[in-house]
Amino acid sequence: MPSLAAKPKTSDPNPPRRPFSLAARAALATGFVLAAFLGVVGLTLSRTSAETAVKELQDRLQNNVVAYLAGTEVGRSGKVLLPDTPPDPRFSQPGSGLYALALGDNGVKLESPSAIGRDFSFLSRLEPGQSQFVGPIDTRMGRLYYYAYGVALDTSEKKSVKLTFMVAQAEDQLEGQNAVFRRSMIFWLASLGVMLILLQLLLLRWSLTPLRKVASDMSRVERGDAEHLDSQYPLELTGLTERINAFIDSEREQRTRYRNTLADLAHSLKTPLAVIRSRLESVDGGTVPLRGDVLDQVRRMDELVAYQLARAATTGRQTFATAIPIAGHAEDLVQSLEKVYAAKNVLCEFDIDDGAAFYGEQGDLLELMGNLLENAFKWTSHRVLLVVKTEPAGSRQRPGLWMSVEDDGPGIDDDKIEKVLQRGVRGDERVQGHGIGLSIVQDIIKAYRGELTVDRSPEFGGARFSVKLPPS
Repeated sequence: MPSLAAKPKTSDPNPPRRPFSLAARAALATGFVLAAFLGVVGLTLSRTSAETAVKELQDRLQNNVVAYLAGTEVGRSGKVLLPDTPPDPRFSQPGSGLYALALGDNGVKLESPSAIGRDFSFLSRLEPGQSQFVGPIDTRMGRLYYYAYGVALDTSEKKSVKLTFMVAQAEDQLEGQNAVFRRSMIFWLASLGVMLILLQLLLLRWSLTPLRKVASDMSRVERGDAEHLDSQYPLELTGLTERINAFIDSEREQRTRYRNTLADLAHSLKTPLAVIRSRLESVDGGTVPLRGDVLDQVRRMDELVAYQLARAATTGRQTFATAIPIAGHAEDLVQSLEKVYAAKNVLCEFDIDDGAAFYGEQGDLLELMGNLLENAFKWTSHRVLLVVKTEPAGSRQRPGLWMSVEDDGPGIDDDKIEKVLQRGVRGDERVQGHGIGLSIVQDIIKAYRGELTVDRSPEFGGARFSVKLPPS
């Protein structure tokens, strides 16, 4: 039977394209906007310049007509004579593109030297006082602009001679002027665009400096050269860097909790193991007592392992956490404890704000509240009070929490509070337990940046354990 060889893995021929960097995105976006803006500015300036050039041409042609009128003479016989010296030398140059023409009655037609032999059949006579600016129009001489004005000149015999003066200019001369302007405009706009792009790159480099600083500080933290992102950052990055620092602290605290848990577990198991070893080495107690002692110590070790694992699983404050309502979980815990301590007939009262919630892991809430309530049920005579209040969020996104558990038991003397809160210490060695419940409570509170206070209950006279979790 032929063997089936495993096919070697081949690399993806089309790997996912790496997204553009923030600097590249900003440069491309502003580059496109800048190009569009300069293009619109160029078109606007070009059109405005063209319209201004046409208006200036109209004024110039009109001034030439006025200058011709001022130098035109009419003899006694009604003969019209144009001025010997035209207002512009180009009127005397054939083919110069600047033409002057006067049309009168009975086919009278006077032309400047530049207009001789040209076809001006498109020109129509105007009544005195009428004026007309036309262009560009297509003629046999090319495209022209012209200004025409109708006048009536009096002779010495008090006769009137009607004339239509016209001055025309070829369009290519105007387009030449516009082309020069466009070339100059394109050069300066392009120079301005290059300067703005360079300035934009400098501004982008300066604007993105805080992000590069964050990346540099993160590298220092990874190398172990720094504990936190401790530089001064702009307001927009403060929330991000604070959450990164909180994540770093949470991760370090989690490692510390695991180390402490393993150390506590090893310490807690020393005594049961020593008892088992001594009992096994001794045969004086007989087999039946030996079996019972061994089972008791194994059961104790099992409980210790369960407690320590529960404490190691404490998650701590999270950047993104859902709100866990407290009232329902408190009722479930109390119902369970009332069954365990049914012989004491404990009355547990609640004073919980509406909407009070815990922002974190549900297991942490149950461990925290369960250990405090169980401690109160263990020491109370009859009454237990659970108080939960919501602290204002202030500038934070999530409100804080204040929780207290009071009982009417013997309470704890001030000089013994510090000792009771130590790991593995019980308030009374005659009471069953391992002395690690309050240690778990302290670890959870520390993980959520909170505080634990132990004092006397002002209402019941017993112990009061108060927990304050700050806004986050």
